[in-house]
Amino acid sequence: MKLVVVGDALLDVDVEGVVARVCPDAPAPVLDVTAEHARAGGAALAAAFARADGLDVTLVGAVADDEDGRRLRALVEVPAVLGGSTSATPVKTRLRSGGTSVARVDRGGGPGGPEVTDEMLDAVAAADFVLVSDYGRGLVRDRRLRAVLARRPVVWDPHPRGPAPTPDARLVTPNLAEASAFAGTSDPYAAAEALRDRWRARAVVVTMGCRGVLLHQGGTPVVVPAPKITVTDPCGAGDRFAATAAARLAAGAAPDDAVAAGVAAAADFLARGGVDGLRDGVSTVDKSDALSTVDAVRARGGVVVATGGCFDLLHAGHVRTLTAARALGDCLVVCLNSDASVRRLKGPGRPVTGQDDRAELLRALDCVDEVRVFDDDTPQRALRELRPDVWVKGGDYSAESLPEAELVRGWGGRTVVVPYHRGRSTTGILARRT
Repeated sequence: MKLVVVGDALLDVDVEGVVARVCPDAPAPVLDVTAEHARAGGAALAAAFARADGLDVTLVGAVADDEDGRRLRALVEVPAVLGGSTSATPVKTRLRSGGTSVARVDRGGGPGGPEVTDEMLDAVAAADFVLVSDYGRGLVRDRRLRAVLARRPVVWDPHPRGPAPTPDARLVTPNLAEASAFAGTSDPYAAAEALRDRWRARAVVVTMGCRGVLLHQGGTPVVVPAPKITVTDPCGAGDRFAATAAARLAAGAAPDDAVAAGVAAAADFLARGGVDGLRDGVSTVDKSDALSTVDAVRARGGVVVATGGCFDLLHAGHVRTLTAARALGDCLVVCLNSDASVRRLKGPGRPVTGQDDRAELLRALDCVDEVRVFDDDTPQRALRELRPDVWVKGGDYSAESLPEAELVRGWGGRTVVVPYHRGRSTTGILARRT
């Protein structure tokens, strides 16, 4: 399966520093620069995401022959067919401190525009599937290119300054602000319906950030919720979503399945640090050393709390215990017994609920920040890896009687017991049903 990503490649630069003072002559923060990181953004980032997923990917775009353009070409991580451009290479520079953008400086673009070559057209014509990643720089306005795109199966990620997608696009993926501007309404349902008709697309999905996405492919729209994560910088999430959705559609998935996969991939990308996890290229995005919830809490001096158990049939006693545990710190990690572990502890009839569903239910609770599944009979190895500041159990015994107490004390942590809720247990619920 050959995927071609067509669109505008940008040069993204992050200037990192520390803000500890304000200008004496203006109410502006002073950024003392400590580092600078550059990467290929825009369509080049979307293509890199697709390649990291194992696809055969080629980037088709246009880059100016200027200093920034040469720097951008060197940073592109996938095979590319790049024409020239008579306008300056677009550069987006973010000034950042403590993981937050202080300001963004844009340059490039201007008079002129991209030049579409026969080689670029041939690369698109040879594609099995195409992702159009439009950043409003004029490339996909080209008449010859649009004629080729109209004959290929396409997912189109539009831009307010760009043209309409070619007719019969498999999926068009505007965000809510873009869809509202295109359709003239802030109602995502009305916008998706109007744009699907106007663009003669097979499906339109409106991405809505933490509210998830809304898919309209005729009939009743489908809403796919987004996982609960803390997001400080959503940069790159749209490219991650579009690349995954295109890959799944290209592999034959139904639109709703492709969109759901895109939502999950974008959420995972942000949970692992977003663009801050791309310092050495997109291939690092799935490494375990990317910034996790626990890492982020520790980086700011917060308290990591952990608890553990089977949580086979989630009930009020569980929720009360988890809520009490979360109140003891800045994040709560649940160490969850795997299905094999539960069977060894509880017998062949357990668990009633599989580990994936149990983990999903726990993650849906506001008091739970992360779930880690372990396969041992006890959580001790999981605890050694996590090293929480506070280990919490619910029960009618003392903290010091717990077998994990000495282990946790070894790295300076403490063990806490929260109230036990009599009459509320999975065993009791199952007994009453029989």
